[in-house]
Amino acid sequence: MTKKERAHAVTELLKTVYPDAVCALHYTHDYELLFATRLSAQCTDARVNIVTATLFHQFPTLESFAQASEEDIAEVIKTCGLFRTKARDLKACAIMLLTEFGGNVPDNMADLLRLPGVGRKTANLILGDIFGQPAIVADTHCIRLSNRLGFVKNEKDPVKVEKALRALIEPAESSDFCHRLVLFGREHCTARSPKCTGCPLGAVCPSFPLVK
Repeated sequence: MTKKERAHAVTELLKTVYPDAVCALHYTHDYELLFATRLSAQCTDARVNIVTATLFHQFPTLESFAQASEEDIAEVIKTCGLFRTKARDLKACAIMLLTEFGGNVPDNMADLLRLPGVGRKTANLILGDIFGQPAIVADTHCIRLSNRLGFVKNEKDPVKVEKALRALIEPAESSDFCHRLVLFGREHCTARSPKCTGCPLGAVCPSFPLVK
């Protein structure tokens, strides 16, 4: 089985196991997903959702973020870790969105990467979930599973993993594929103790079994 064939098989199997491929982060407006993703760095999605429920209530518009002090934002998000840096980025990002993009989240990689605190992972998530564009979100689950599934070999660089997957995954499937990888990584192919017994990808996984 070639990598391309395995990628197709994995894509189809994941669609069967996780038919609803949705982002775990809660949001209403496009910039809220941008901000929630920034908060998710070194923090669980579950914690971020708890924090943003208060954050987006207290600061309901981009203008309110732009006008708030970094200290006030930091106080709300302090349980997310790196909260001072994240507060600075949220405020600066709100200001840039208002002053340079008319209050709209940009729909292209180049402009997204100009925003404070935004890297390729966040930009790809926005492009896929908000704008429906082909996107590979190379987060920790994606990187771990891409190695275990043989799409890359001993590769930790998210940019290189993203490039490898773009060559293997159909563009129209790519964004949902990454969401399904997260679900699969949490339920079955965990970092420390992968549950190979009963794994839905066992038949096509070159690492199977990881546990005896």
